Amino acid sequence: MWKSRSVAAVAVAATLALAGCSSSGSKASSSGSTKPAASTITVLAASSLTDIFNTLGSEFEKAHPGVTVKFSYGGSATLATQITQGAPADVFAAASPATMKQVTTANDADGTPATFVNNKLVIAVAPNNPKAIASLADLTKPGLKVVLCEATQPCGTAATKALAAGKVTLKPVSLEPDVKSALSKVELGEADAALVYQTDAKAADGKVMGVDFPESADAINAYPIAALAHSTNLTVARQFVTFIESPQALTELEAAGFLAP
Repeated sequence: MWKSRSVAAVAVAATLALAGCSSSGSKASSSGSTKPAASTITVLAASSLTDIFNTLGSEFEKAHPGVTVKFSYGGSATLATQITQGAPADVFAAASPATMKQVTTANDADGTPATFVNNKLVIAVAPNNPKAIASLADLTKPGLKVVLCEATQPCGTAATKALAAGKVTLKPVSLEPDVKSALSKVELGEADAALVYQTDAKAADGKVMGVDFPESADAINAYPIAALAHSTNLTVARQFVTFIESPQALTELEAAGFLAP
């Protein structure tokens, strides 16, 4: 008799415990259902987009609670190679159609990339332009230290086009892997001038001065963007691309010195 009562008591206790767990689990599920699922996307972007994309990325996160946008910046040609070699990423924003073509040719882009903005070159010099550089031709002055981007990078390709348009031949003291590196040489006083995008000169916040030159019109760079086919979060990747292509984003890009496509 004692044994049967004991077993019954244990059974009742177990039933109550299960009910309590079920109730607790139900409440957690109910409260958790109001929170959006956390997700992260990685955006590989041209180094010239660093400042403005950091800003736009924060805005996208605020508009999409639970989403985190991580950026990896560098020369577009380098990033394109990383993508085609299987680097994990969700979006690619390039500084030229040629570097984006590397990705589309490898069937790594989701759909057809679209140009969301343009950019042009200026001559970056020290504040107040102590070397009195006013044109491409001035870059050939004896003793002047000039740096360019590597020819394989969009900023290097654009520089080659601009110099050819001006019939100017240069012997740079160094060739840099991306536009930020080229700009840094002038900021640090290691070079007298560099051909960089006007957006980078503007973002330098007074550390350099940008000198316009007419041949830059022959070297306008289009910036295409695309979600990547191997993205592990393609829905959010596409949403980010749509946001970057939006009028709101374009207004901020133009304020940063970019040109409408």
